[in-house]
Amino acid sequence: MQRYSLTNRVLENRPQQAAPKRKPRWLRAELPRGEEYRDLLQLVQSHDLHTVCEEAKCPNLGECWSAGVATLMILGDTCTRSCGFCHVKTGRPPLLDEDEPRRVGEAVKIMDLDYVVITSVNRDELPDGGAGIWAKTIRQVRAQSPKTQIEVLVPDFCGDWDALQAVLEARPDVLNHNLETVPRMYKAVRPQAKYDRSVELLRRGKEQGFVTKTGIMVGIGESDNEVDALMADVLEKTKSEGTKRRRDEGACDILTIGQYLQPTPIHLPVARFVTPDQFAEYKRRGEAMGFAHVESGPMVRSSYHADRQAKRVRGWDITGMA
Repeated sequence: MQRYSLTNRVLENRPQQAAPKRKPRWLRAELPRGEEYRDLLQLVQSHDLHTVCEEAKCPNLGECWSAGVATLMILGDTCTRSCGFCHVKTGRPPLLDEDEPRRVGEAVKIMDLDYVVITSVNRDELPDGGAGIWAKTIRQVRAQSPKTQIEVLVPDFCGDWDALQAVLEARPDVLNHNLETVPRMYKAVRPQAKYDRSVELLRRGKEQGFVTKTGIMVGIGESDNEVDALMADVLEKTKSEGTKRRRDEGACDILTIGQYLQPTPIHLPVARFVTPDQFAEYKRRGEAMGFAHVESGPMVRSSYHADRQAKRVRGWDITGMA
């Protein structure tokens, strides 16, 4: 199996860049400010860590960091893939940082977090795709901050299910893996990924009893009918064999849906700005189909209010949560 595939950021067959569209009023982001923001920035820098908030230019950075919440990104800041939507830099990553799991655990302990989301770049050049560092990171957080609930937003490990199993055996609380877009758009949006492989990852997590979660962007070229079809397909294909007796039982638990925003002129253009009413309709339809919770809105990102989503699905006691 080919594990490492690095292509030019500007991929063939992408749509021609459209003229920049003026953002509607409902897409105004809060600027970073306050003592919590400054403290978190200092902590991340002092521990030589990375956050997806910064690397992916998340529009919610101001709101989340001002509340003392961040999504930590492990395995460095350089990704081996070249997705058409993502601002994380593409290239050949540096040597593996074996001390990173300890520093992540220490940072979570210092922040005194009730809930943490950990994600990573793709490390397709590694034999295990970085699964060993993933498992060590989860265990370090458990050892240094036992009360913290852990959500992992994992890559697909190129379909290496032994690598995925190594992560699952470290026992995170929520398994998250984003589909990002509808199947038709994969060639432009996720050229080195496979839709069916990503769905299979979610199914395997659900088969082992994990709370599972996925997310997509809209406004990147899909239709509303394709969003509906994706929701139905994910629910059907992620059911474990022992839980197919009811449509709403045993399938992927949480779905996030947010507006795609073009991070730079060389990334895929925005095809449309989806209205808040349409986001509300996605939520209504998704939950009617069988998702336990659908977080749907223009500013929603995969880890946005992740602690609240987990509480709604499993009733966990996340201290201080609204």
